[in-house]
Amino acid sequence: MNVRPPPTPRVLVVDDEASLRTVLSVLLRSEGCEVSTAASGEDALELFAAGERYSLVVTDLRMNKVGGLDVLRAAKAQDESCQVLVMTAYASAETAVEAMREGAYDYLIKPVKMEDARASVRRALEKHNLLHENISLKEALEHQRGFGEILGSSDSIQSVFDLIRRVAPTTTRVLITGESGTGKELVARSLHKHSAVSNGPFLPINCGAIPEHLIESELFGHKRGAFTGATSDKKGLFEAAGGGTVFLDEIGEMPLNTQVRFLRVLQDLKVRPVGATAEIPIDCRIIAATNKNLLEEVAAGRFREDLYYRLSIIPIELPPLREREGDIEVLVQHFVHHYAAEQGRTISDIDPEAMRALLSYDYPGNVRELQNVIQRAVTLTRGELIEWDVLPTQLKREGPIHTPAAVEFPEEGLDLEAVVERLERRLIDQALERTGGVKKDAARLLGISYRAMRHRLSKYGID
Repeated sequence: MNVRPPPTPRVLVVDDEASLRTVLSVLLRSEGCEVSTAASGEDALELFAAGERYSLVVTDLRMNKVGGLDVLRAAKAQDESCQVLVMTAYASAETAVEAMREGAYDYLIKPVKMEDARASVRRALEKHNLLHENISLKEALEHQRGFGEILGSSDSIQSVFDLIRRVAPTTTRVLITGESGTGKELVARSLHKHSAVSNGPFLPINCGAIPEHLIESELFGHKRGAFTGATSDKKGLFEAAGGGTVFLDEIGEMPLNTQVRFLRVLQDLKVRPVGATAEIPIDCRIIAATNKNLLEEVAAGRFREDLYYRLSIIPIELPPLREREGDIEVLVQHFVHHYAAEQGRTISDIDPEAMRALLSYDYPGNVRELQNVIQRAVTLTRGELIEWDVLPTQLKREGPIHTPAAVEFPEEGLDLEAVVERLERRLIDQALERTGGVKKDAARLLGISYRAMRHRLSKYGID
């Protein structure tokens, strides 16, 4: 991953004392900085107003009219990553505390000792560079992240990212499909975040988690006295999400009688609260998701065909994790860093045997299952290395890898590539024989992905 190097640090020295400006400029240039100076706080504010940006500002606190605190506030307002060192001849705790409270990185006492100044400048620039690297890293990760917390660089997930980019700015309805745990709500949130209604609320509801007799009240609202327990008027999600997005998760679980009312909502863009006589116009985007095959549900009479076509103007199908070649390692590293930071742990690496098990598992629970696996592993790891023994049972079925017996190295040498290919083909043949020719099971025995298995079968002409 290429992270752009930090630019040459630009530093502004603000002091009404010309000799000190000169001395500090020489010191800063010796540290590889590009230096500008200002003889007053007013001059510094003019530079900020003109759009000048700095990695570091070194400013006197006590100046006529516009003081150092004003310069500090202006520098931070323009660029939060800008570091500020303040100088004062009044070494009271009060002035130092006030400056630090306003966001100063450090303070220097006049007369300034050059070695102290050099050390403070280096530390301040290190902090600025760290902030720069974090921003640059986020930019470099954009290709992998795609949107929000959706990670991956595989072709299949990149196709999803491309579709999100094209659809998000529109108001077109979207139906997100995929197995449980593939990240359907993350996609819905990304569509909302990059839409014209991103400033409005994002209101999710799981249609399968609400009792049938309450789902219409949740969606459409109700009037006081409409049913037992309705002690006051209540807005439904469609009304409450005005100017935003309603996300209907597990839409395949919506009862048929509710589907009829929901279809009218999509047609008329109006809702009638339970117990009401008048309809209320709604203004929200509707995104739905399901882990079911809705066309099969339509054929079985459990889902209305007309509602299906109203919802699936743009279908987005999320691939299962087992089909996202190369994404597992990216996700593993992300979750390790996330949970290590959350638990205040330092996890430096993953044992190769543990990584092999993580890469060779099929993850029927998809990304959510992988996330839970890594959370467990980080919690149970004693040191700084995640090892094979902290993985859950389902990932350890084959146990640690057993290396075949060593081959005697011939005195005359050997063709390493040819030997490796012969050994690899022999092991593939044996794995296929053991699994009765089932390629997916053979790939698991060999600790490789199904896609890698297909590549090797093609390479060696094995059918």
